[in-house]
Formats: sequence, structure tokens, C-alpha cells
Amino acid sequence: MERMQTTFAGKPLMIETGRIARQADGSIFIQNGETVVLVNVCYDKLNERDVDFFPLTVEYREKSAASGKFPGGFIKRENRPSNDEILRGRIVDRTIRPMFPEGFKSEVQVIINVLSYDLVTPHDVLAVNASSIALCMSSIPFLQPVSAVSIGLFDSSEEFVINPDEKMLENAKLSLFVSGTRDRVLMIEAGANEVSEEIFIKAIKFAHEQIVKFIDIQQEFINKVKKEKIAVPEPKIDPSLSREVYDFFKPLCNNALRVKDKQERGNAVNAAVDQCYKHFIAKAGIKEDEKDKLSALKKQLKPVLESVEYDVVRNMIFDEKIRVDGRKLNEIRQIDCEVSILPRTHGSSLFTRGQTQSLAMVTLGTKKDQQIVEGLHHEETRQKFMLHYNFPPYATGEVKPLRGVGRREIGHGALAEKALSYIIPSENDFPYTIRIISEIVESNGSSSMASICAGALALMDAGVPIKKPVAGIAMGLITRGDEWEILTDIAGIEDHCGDMDFKVGGSRDGMTAVQLDVKNIGLTIPMIEKTIMQAKEARLHILSKMEAAIAKPRADISPFAPRITTVQVPPDKVREVIGPGGKVIKAIVEATGADIDIEDSGRISVISINFEKAQKALKMINDIVKEIQVGEVYTGKVVRVMNFGAFVELLPGRDGLVHISELERRRVDKVEDVCNIGDEMTVKVIEIDQMKRINLSRKVLLPVPEGEEQQQPAANEEAPRPPRRDFNSGGNRDNRGGRDNRGPRR
Repeated sequence: MERMQTTFAGKPLMIETGRIARQADGSIFIQNGETVVLVNVCYDKLNERDVDFFPLTVEYREKSAASGKFPGGFIKRENRPSNDEILRGRIVDRTIRPMFPEGFKSEVQVIINVLSYDLVTPHDVLAVNASSIALCMSSIPFLQPVSAVSIGLFDSSEEFVINPDEKMLENAKLSLFVSGTRDRVLMIEAGANEVSEEIFIKAIKFAHEQIVKFIDIQQEFINKVKKEKIAVPEPKIDPSLSREVYDFFKPLCNNALRVKDKQERGNAVNAAVDQCYKHFIAKAGIKEDEKDKLSALKKQLKPVLESVEYDVVRNMIFDEKIRVDGRKLNEIRQIDCEVSILPRTHGSSLFTRGQTQSLAMVTLGTKKDQQIVEGLHHEETRQKFMLHYNFPPYATGEVKPLRGVGRREIGHGALAEKALSYIIPSENDFPYTIRIISEIVESNGSSSMASICAGALALMDAGVPIKKPVAGIAMGLITRGDEWEILTDIAGIEDHCGDMDFKVGGSRDGMTAVQLDVKNIGLTIPMIEKTIMQAKEARLHILSKMEAAIAKPRADISPFAPRITTVQVPPDKVREVIGPGGKVIKAIVEATGADIDIEDSGRISVISINFEKAQKALKMINDIVKEIQVGEVYTGKVVRVMNFGAFVELLPGRDGLVHISELERRRVDKVEDVCNIGDEMTVKVIEIDQMKRINLSRKVLLPVPEGEEQQQPAANEEAPRPPRRDFNSGGNRDNRGGRDNRGPRR
């Protein structure tokens, strides 16, 4: 067993191996503060799979016990991974994948378990660092250690905070997760509240300084426990044959890749590949019925053909300064924006950039439509804005089975959602739950960025008062030796043959989301700086195209969307609105047909597609909570008649007493001579006593008989009040808001 203890980010750090999971190829037990992560890595030692890709899987699991919780739901056991676990697993995958050597095809599995969480220390940071140590100490080929750090920037301070907790990041101006090697940046995941490019680059530099510090810690531990690495298999093709294939295929591929249309270009490349296969099959003398030999030869040739494609794409860019579709290096494909294309959705748009299309649909809902999110934090959270990304096979002209939502769809949707989340109005300003569906109906690269653009257009079409439009752009990198060029708005082939996918979303005033993946050994700071500034130019261009289609949110929401109107009442009035056993609120719902949501804080939301019904419900609520003032005049129904007077309902659940002496200007012997239950009566409030009982008068509103002078109370005198010995004066209808059984005192 080997253990190392030090400090990082101001907290104790412990790294251990050899005590737990000793049969794994590499196992690291890491603790920072009171957060503990266990990472185990294994590889397929039989190496029986013959594949042309690197089969790496990263599984990230958060144990509910880590924060002293039971799993939510009916089954009290961890089930399929949550979206957060999938996204964190992708962060680890995107960091370590470039560090496996070319030619290594053995299946590798990295399993990460969060075993203890102190609600402060970010466990995804520990997961990346522990995975790096486990791979470096194992016999699995891994080029060099990698590290990660989380950075926060807050409005209250211009200083960067290392590894802030999740609660802090909810109010951060910049939330940044960076991983890299000692010399380069490998992965970026960021959300920002319109942060400038200059501040973002400064944050990247600061983050990389912290990465280097943690790599020093890693290296000290790795040197004590590292194993001998297994050999990476050599290519199976003969070098002379490889050269011959390369030279034969290069002119064919060069011609095919100059076809501008994606599908036509794909057909041309496939035809060139078939021609190359036929040539070398004939040269090898293999017959058509020799299936095994044919398959073996094609497997030998395939990597050579791919290398030719990569080189042709690079040579066009470096030698001719053009791309496969004829664009300049910083040129954006043609953009078309349309809104309101679907008649019954609450908002819709179609964003087209070249051969990539996102069809976006917005749905507005109520609080009950919010997504409940459960994590390692003790309390559940509710999500009022969500974006769901779908990528059907027809988008690329393919036939594939439709399965459940994949990790790629979850990742792309989360990025687009993050970019748009900073412009969504607060619940106080717009009390709706908002859902966007981004259906990718055609794809030739950068569909997640198209989802940002289409989403912003659809939000404005839906009448959502977003703060400002945002757009997204995907940037690429092409390298050749020490040369490198940045590409704006990469197409699918440039993503496939290139070295990075750098996605940036933002408004005219700053960045809102960033995501970086690389296929090489990482980016230098100058590469990042140029990419960020070039992306800004592209973003502003796209925003101008979007604003030409719809410049600002519509003045009103769709007539098919629910109308939500909110009113704030004193919290101590909530029980009066609800009534005993919900009697009052049920009566309002029955009378208006509106849905009503009441919060303990006194915030009441009235939901109805019909505006008039919503207004009626609001009036009834306001009437209930309204403070009745002396001197006000009301017209209400007589709800009870006693021998000493009549009770008149002024507001729902609120009534007062008109004493028999206040019914007429003449003497009244019997209340029923003037009014009966159900009659309407206009009255004036003449007194509210210390017990909140309301005394009314009908008499003072009646015309003064001829010859009789109107008696007005002096300025310092109260209006005449009825005899207290005759009755218990007005109030609520029961002990919470209804009538009491008032009568003569005994």
C-alpha cells in the first residue's frame, strides 16, 4: 500500500493505492476535504476485439450514501446514471481519450465511484485527477499525466476562486472547468454570464497554472507506484504496400474532396475508395468468393485511406488556403432564419447554416411542469428551463434504430441549454416553465451550436422576454507539423479530420457557454486566444442574421399558451385564500375554471388560457386579502338575518353587520321588513372595532328626507356606533374566515 498526504486548494489531500480494489490494473482512492472518490481502470488483456476505433468507456457513479441520502423514487437503489453523472463521465472521457497512443485498440474501462461528498469539494475535479493517476500507474499505455481544476469568478470579486462548491457556482459570473497536461489545454467546459473574451482567456491561464501544480503532486505519487507499460501493437500493413496505396489513392481522394455538396462528396469519396480496393484486390489476385482474404485486405488498407483523407484536407488548407467546400478559413456558411413555422406550438423556428438545420419548438408551462432534479446535495432542486436535443438518423441520410436518448444527445443538449440559460428571465419577471426541443433535421457539423441559434429564435417567437439573443459557433483546428490554422464554422469532415471542436456561445456583449474537445495532445494558449477572438467575429455575424428574422421577443405569448398572472399577498393571508379544508380556493377554481398555485411566501399564480377567467380569479383573490377600511362603500348580498340586524357579505368570506338601527332612517321593527337572505344591499363601513368586527350602515347612504338635516360627525368624532349590548358585530365566517354564530350577549 502507498499513501501520500499533502494539501491542494487549501484543503488536505490524500492519495492512496494498494488497500482497496487490488485486482484492478490501476486503483486510486483520493480524498480532498471530506470528499472521497474511488477510480479503477482495467483493460482487455486478451485483446480479442478487432476494431478500427479505440473502445474506451468511462462510467461515473454517485452513491447516494456519499451525502447520507436514500435514492429518490419508488426503488431505493441506484439505477441508471443521471444526466449529471453522464455529463461528468463525459468530462473525464474527453480529458483522457487524447492521451492514449495511436494504434492502441484494447478495450479500456474507467469506473468512477463518488463515495463521500462534503457538499463543498467538487468530486468531478477529483475524478479527473484520480483517473490520470490510475492510468499512469497501471500497465495501460498512457502518454502523460493530466489534471483538472474548477474556477469560479464572482461579481463581488475580480479574483478567481479555485474549486468553488456547486452552490457558489449558481451565482458565478464565470463557471469554468479546465483539464490539461503540463504544457497544453485538453478540455474546457464553461458557463458564463456574458463574460468578455479577455477575462475568459485570463481565467484559462490561471486555471492552467493550477493544473501544473496538481500534475507535480501526481507525478510524485506515480513515480513510487508505476508499473511497466504494455507494448502498443505495430501496424499490420507492410510499409512498402502502405506507400503504394497512399500514392494510388491520393489523387483520387484529392478530386473527390473538392466536391462542395456533402452527400455528393461522400459519394465521390466512396467511389474512390471502391476503385482503390478493386485495384489492390486484383493486384493481390484475390477472388470474389474468398471473403476472408477480401475482408483482411480491406482492414489493412482502411487506415491508409483515412490518413490520405486527413492529409488532403490539411494540404488544401495550408497550401491553398481553402476548405473542402470552397470556403475561406474564416468564412461562415450561408445562414437562413425562419420563425413561426409551426402553427400550434407556443414558439418555433428553423435555423439553417449550410447543410445543418435545427427545428426548435418552445413550450410554456406552469410550475408543476418543472423538472425535479436529485443529486448528492440534500435538497431536491427544480429546473424551470430545459432544452432537449434530438439527433434522428435521417439528419445524415442514414438508417439506424431509434433508441433512447444517448450520451451525445444529453451532452449536446446540456451545452445549448447552458448557453441560453443566462438570458432566460427570472421567475418573478416571467413565471413560466420553459422547454425547448431542438430537432436536428439535417446535419453537417455543429448541430449543437445550431440548437443555440434556433432556440433563441424560438424563445423570441414565443414571446419569452429574454435579455438578449445569443448565438453559437463551432471552431476547428488543423495542424501540420508545427503549422496550425483555426477554422470558423467547421463542417462534418473538418470535425472528423481536424484536431479540435471548440464551441462558443454568447451574445453581443459576451460569452455564455464554451466547450472544447481535442483529438491531438492539446492546445497552446496562443491557439486558444486566436480561436476565442475569431469566434467572436463569427458570433456577431450570426446574430445579425438572426436579428433580421426577429429582432426582439414578441409583445405577447401565444394564444395557445397558458396565461400565468401572479399576485403577492401577505403570507398571513394565505390561509384565508385557501379557506378551511381548501373550501375557498376550490370555490374560486370552480367559479373561474382557472388553476391556482399558492406558495407559503404568499406568491399566488393564476393559470388560465382564458384571460377573462384569469382576471376574475385574481379579483376574487384580491377581494379576499383586501383590507377593508372605514368609510368604504360595498354592494353585497345579505347572507344571514338575525333579530338585531343583517349580515352582508362585502368580499368573499368577509361580512359585516348592519344593525337594525342602521337599516333605515325610520324606525324598523323587524329586519325582514327591509331585507331577506339573498338580497343585494349597498352599505358603508362605519366602524372596525379592536376585534376586527365590521359594523355597516345602510342608513347613511339613503337620501335625507325633506326637512331633516344630515347629521355629520365632528372631525374629531367617530361615526355613531350601534349599541354593543345588542349584538356581536361583524367578522369572518368561521374561526379562519367564515361567519361566527353571532347573537345577543347574555
